Amino acid sequence: MDERYGLGVPRSLTEACDPRRTALLVYDMQIGVLNQIGERGRVVRRAVEVVEAARAAGVRTYFLRHVTLPTQLMGASQLRMWRAWQRAERAADVVSPFPPDAAQTQLTPELRPTDREAVIDKITMSAFEGTWLDIALRDCGITTVAVIGVALEIGIEPTVRHAADLGYVPVVITDACGAGDPEAGERSLAALRFAGDALLTTTEEFRAVLAPQ
Repeated sequence: MDERYGLGVPRSLTEACDPRRTALLVYDMQIGVLNQIGERGRVVRRAVEVVEAARAAGVRTYFLRHVTLPTQLMGASQLRMWRAWQRAERAADVVSPFPPDAAQTQLTPELRPTDREAVIDKITMSAFEGTWLDIALRDCGITTVAVIGVALEIGIEPTVRHAADLGYVPVVITDACGAGDPEAGERSLAALRFAGDALLTTTEEFRAVLAPQ
């Protein structure tokens, strides 16, 4: 561990990922989102492996879901975004794609939260914006957030950047993440590598770090 002014500054994945001070964010592993991911099977399989390792190590785990408001409650930015994504001609043509109780909004059955875990609903791309996540993590003394899920180019990159801005060490478990557009997903990973705030790793490496010595 690097040190300055009495502060420990992690150099490695092992130093960053103390299970007592690490949280796992499982980002938008929802049926309707995963249906848009070309490598759905690989992402789900790796995500299950990561979640099982986190549970075994006592890592606090939070599941994120993207939900949408009734169109009558959407603001201009929400209507504009969904107009673009739905390729609608007018805001009046937008429909709410992820109502909280809809089948497509639910988490994939392979990843069922336990009663020791939480599900956070959001209408933003960053998991931290407009949610209670940051408060909960700080209250538990969390310093590192590991992120898996979908989609890299839509919500994971903003979440990782926001985590760094909030003072966390972000860890991206790359093979447990997926992208709707593979080239855009690779650009997101390249941008995160270039910025240098995040540690990028694999499921195997993350599991090894969490395993009892």
